[in-house]
Amino acid sequence: MFALDCLVPVKDAVIAHCQLLGSNNIGAKIKIHSSLEGFPDLSDIKIAIIGATEQRNDIDFIGNNYDINGIRKSFYQLFKGNWMHGIADLGDFKLGENTSDTYYAMKTVMFEMVTSGIIPILIGGSQDLTFAMYRAYDEIKSMLNIVNIDARFDLSDDTKPINNRNYMGKIITEKPFNLFNYTVLGYQTYLNPQEEIDLMDKLFFESYRLGTLIQNIEFAEPMLRDADIVTIDLDAIKASELGSRQQQSPNGFDSREICALSRYAGISSKVSSFGIFQYRSFEEDEVTSELIAQIIWYFIEGVNYRLEEKPSVHHPNFQKFTVLIDDQELVFFKSLDSRRWWIEIPFLTLQDNKLKQHSLLPCTQRDYDDAGMGIIPERWYKVCRRNSL
Repeated sequence: MFALDCLVPVKDAVIAHCQLLGSNNIGAKIKIHSSLEGFPDLSDIKIAIIGATEQRNDIDFIGNNYDINGIRKSFYQLFKGNWMHGIADLGDFKLGENTSDTYYAMKTVMFEMVTSGIIPILIGGSQDLTFAMYRAYDEIKSMLNIVNIDARFDLSDDTKPINNRNYMGKIITEKPFNLFNYTVLGYQTYLNPQEEIDLMDKLFFESYRLGTLIQNIEFAEPMLRDADIVTIDLDAIKASELGSRQQQSPNGFDSREICALSRYAGISSKVSSFGIFQYRSFEEDEVTSELIAQIIWYFIEGVNYRLEEKPSVHHPNFQKFTVLIDDQELVFFKSLDSRRWWIEIPFLTLQDNKLKQHSLLPCTQRDYDDAGMGIIPERWYKVCRRNSL
């Protein structure tokens, strides 16, 4: 049973607004946790939206009033796609006496949802809430992959109390050590100290500059296909795409690119939780609310088009390709249905492999083509090194 005492119902004013919508709007098609109707039955629910309004660990926190109801109204007004999965809005996490209480509530609710096969979408608060999302998996799965769509690495001094600039340092250094890979999509070099850039390389984590991705947004798909947790920091979106008071950088992803990344995350059959953070709550900021609503829409659209694929040499819908580079044998698989590619990560019996088995790494056809020219794919190399650290 879900920890109902951790969740606050959607405000009556938002429910009243929802009731004025047409029968085909999303607000009329989803289940909503309200004070009148109570907590909804989740037996047919695949996706649950929850407001995460905790922001006290934001380094810029000034104690302002905060809510995400503008995002809710914008989302409710949209129309569903040809979706088969049930959706619920479970309200907001109740703020604890301190942030650790809020983290605990988030961890508890997320654990119950993920183990029930429900994908939580957390929206609103500061990016350090990724830490609570990660800890929800402690008893579910070891060796997690986190993909953060962000302008920064957030690896600042982890000896200080947790905040939205050092939470990844906490994830890396605090037990239990369940992080296998950390990927940052869209980082901007001038916003990151060289020490953090060097640390990403030292740990064989993956990072892709903004300029690289906006030249070809499809390049990000394999990284998102391999993620368990995906989060978006709104600071990764350029200022001209958002309301004037959101304090974003003049550089960043545009609205089409961020929605494409959200859809890739949704399509990934491995992604089991999704977060959109660093929203700054201001009245009359409909542009930001509308964009976040559309980001959520595209993630849900992706979930509804998921294709469960498990590459195998014995499966008729997969082709196997073997490439020899010096004394190294690289094994690739290609799906004849989706045209997606994977490369096999070897299991070395004489080493302490973190993954404990052969596994498959999502990749691109370019990785296969490069291997044919004697170039070892960088992602494959990093995973192999990280697997034996």
